[in-house]
Formats: sequence, structure tokens, C-alpha cells
Amino acid sequence: MFENPSNEARKRLLAEARNIAVVGLSDQPARTSYMIAEALQKAGYRIFPVNPNLTEPVLGEKPYASLSDIEEPIDIVDVFRRSEFVFPIAEEAVKVGAKALWLQQGVINEGAANYAKKHGLTVIMDHCIKVDHAILLGRTG
Repeated sequence: MFENPSNEARKRLLAEARNIAVVGLSDQPARTSYMIAEALQKAGYRIFPVNPNLTEPVLGEKPYASLSDIEEPIDIVDVFRRSEFVFPIAEEAVKVGAKALWLQQGVINEGAANYAKKHGLTVIMDHCIKVDHAILLGRTG
């Protein structure tokens, strides 16, 4: 059975991370993915919008069709996709050498989580990165 890393491990990951790829980021300010990406950006992270449907910058950042298109190191892959679409994202996160796979609240895929974990990624599942950031680091965007 999958278990999320401890509060201390998640706190360390968030404190050390700089680049966060946001898979499924919407360009609509009312969408949760946009609000969370904006908060992460305000908290000092560089975000990389990953959504093949985006053509214009989102939150001032160039969008990417896939993780493989990003030419900078990725610390965290934050996923805003339905659970059944996560496994290929986990495979790509492993391929590009990301440090962590973070599945947002409500996103649960044990197979993808186990695959990423087996390949050395820290995996957080069914947790909101913004909430964890506020609770564990005591500051918000």
C-alpha cells in the first residue's frame, strides 16, 4: 500500500526545490491549477506550464507540450490530470530525471506512484502542494 513521505521529507523537498513543472496547467485564472501555480510562483519557484493545448505564455512562462521539451532540470512534476492519465506522466518524469512526482489532491494512481518510486523519485499522492507549502514551510505565495 502506498504511503506518502513524512512531513519532514515533504518539507525538505519543498525547501530545496526551485523548478516545478505543472502538468495540466490551465490558462484560466479561475482554475485550481492556475491558482496553485500562481501561488507557487509567488513563493519563489520557477514554474513550467506543461499542456499541449497552450500556445501563449501562462503566468509569464512559455508553455511546453511535454516534460521532455523542458531544457532545464525539473525538481517537482506537479500533476493536475485525471488519475487514469498519470502513468505516462510518471514515465516521462523518470525519463527527464525529475526529483519528485507530486499528484494533486484527488489524483491517485498507485501504479504510477510505484513506478516513479521504483525509479528513484520521491512521490506524493493525493496532496495539495500549496497546502503542504503553507503548513510545512509556514508561508504562502
